Amino acid sequence: MIAIAIDDEPPALKIIEKFCAGSKLLDLKKTFMNPEEALLYLKKFPVDLLFIDIQMPGYNGMEIVKGLDTAPMVIFTTAFSEYALEGFNVNAVDYLLKPYTPERFMLAVHKAHELFRNSRSSESSQSLTVRSNYSLAKIQLDDIQLIESIDDYLTIYLPGEKKIVTKMTLKAMQDKLPENEFIRVHRSYILPWRLIDQVRNKSILIGNKKVPIGGSYENEFFERYSK
Repeated sequence: MIAIAIDDEPPALKIIEKFCAGSKLLDLKKTFMNPEEALLYLKKFPVDLLFIDIQMPGYNGMEIVKGLDTAPMVIFTTAFSEYALEGFNVNAVDYLLKPYTPERFMLAVHKAHELFRNSRSSESSQSLTVRSNYSLAKIQLDDIQLIESIDDYLTIYLPGEKKIVTKMTLKAMQDKLPENEFIRVHRSYILPWRLIDQVRNKSILIGNKKVPIGGSYENEFFERYSK
């Protein structure tokens, strides 16, 4: 899950950074002390999970969340227990009362991850949304022919030689895709199982493209491909 954190206290952000670093479920992209900067970031880069303090100088975390056009999952972090009920009224995943332990933090993260997985599997439209050219692009999973990583950007190949370029890591994209339909075969490529035409030695033929199988992905690919 892609996440950011907002808190006016640097020590609180350091704790979130430390706890996130210990979890394979999270990719904490940035932390913010200024909510306005965080809102600008969210307009350009959608995230799956937001950690946010409630009581900050000049800002209320509850009001910030209510004002988002497309709200990610939210875990509130605060030193004030009286906000707990209101937090759940805005559909927060959890409410962490400072100071919280790593165990309590991970409990909240696992709750968010379960919701994240359920939302992906229950999407009837089978689509994903990415940020491209300062706007949101909705892509049907059945239209994805190949995903290629170049530097910090992904190129998503679609029918009719159409391409969508988005700033995202391949790992973040992999987390958004159903693993029974897509597989990562190289540090630079993800492809859909359904479009594999042939496998020759350590290369995959998919349409008119030849995709290499990376050494660290070889065992998993051939194990699953042979089933």
